Amino acid sequence: MKRRDLIVLGTAGLVFSGLPARSEPLEYSDGLLQQHLAAGDTVFLDFKASWCSTCAAQERVLTKLKADNPEYEAHITFINVDWDAFGQSDLVKRLRIPRRSTLVVLKGDQEYGRIVAQTSTAQIQQLMDEALALGKNG
Repeated sequence: MKRRDLIVLGTAGLVFSGLPARSEPLEYSDGLLQQHLAAGDTVFLDFKASWCSTCAAQERVLTKLKADNPEYEAHITFINVDWDAFGQSDLVKRLRIPRRSTLVVLKGDQEYGRIVAQTSTAQIQQLMDEALALGKNG
């Protein structure tokens, strides 16, 4: 077998191995949330700002938890909501989001959990586990 053939076969094996694809969170835009909720998805909203240190700490925890458990990304739709762009939006008002660094889990027309300005790995993992259970059941 030629080296080139081995590389092609190895790459194909990775692509078709059945492992869930890792993906970056979606960036919020008008209509995106409703589209995913209408499709029955479990949605994890992350209200954040690029300059927010609490948001950055939450992001580090989220990234590590997702890396440790690929099931999260396989069953949960993660959406980042830019606080600078949408902090005064109808979405923020409707969900009564008090500030940036708020994490919210939604499915259908219900909220299933929320964390405000907390960076504890245990708290964030508990919220993600609740979202995962919803995502697997529906």
